Amino acid sequence: MSGKPKLYYFNGRGKMESIRWLLAAAGVEFEEEYVETRKQYEALLQEGALLFQQTPMVEIDGMKLVQTKAILQYIAAKYNLYGNDLKERALIDMYVGGTTDLMDLIIRYPFIQPELQEEHLNTILHKANNRYFPVYETILKDHGEKYLVGNRFSWADVHLLEVILMVEEKCADVLTNFPLLNDFKTRISEIPTIKAFLQPGSQRKPVPDEKYVQTVRTVLQF
Repeated sequence: MSGKPKLYYFNGRGKMESIRWLLAAAGVEFEEEYVETRKQYEALLQEGALLFQQTPMVEIDGMKLVQTKAILQYIAAKYNLYGNDLKERALIDMYVGGTTDLMDLIIRYPFIQPELQEEHLNTILHKANNRYFPVYETILKDHGEKYLVGNRFSWADVHLLEVILMVEEKCADVLTNFPLLNDFKTRISEIPTIKAFLQPGSQRKPVPDEKYVQTVRTVLQF
């Protein structure tokens, strides 16, 4: 092995995208093996690589890690993106929990039946505008710092930027009423490792298309 983390997932966003984001933010190069057929997926199952018969799976530091949250927490801790103490970690976990809830709604969107997609999109935008983004706007206002936790760049900042951009892909002016979040987006996007990840040609994946959806359905048989 090259020593680089190796990611096993579909050639698309899904739950692996946040892992790509966090590794990229930490400046860590990684490799990917795309699961494109049912045969590949079954081979991973047979060799016991997927502990709970689920992806994502990441090979890192001699381990085969599954469960997205566990993978992200390990990476955040390994690369000093997980706060300075237990209290800061608790805040990071809490803030990431909120962005994950919103992100999960967006991840499900391409798999929703076409006749229900508009309703689902309205739910995403309603919750972004009325439940989630107001919280982060208030945190930034009350905290008075550049970052969400402890005036230090962390996993929480990476995850929030990721979900902001995901929502903006659905509604370009969603931050109109959130000036601090808009400033946050601009500021965090200029961090060199993140700026590089946002450039064309990086390992960031595009908005899911029908090919991606069909591959996932075929491999997972649903």
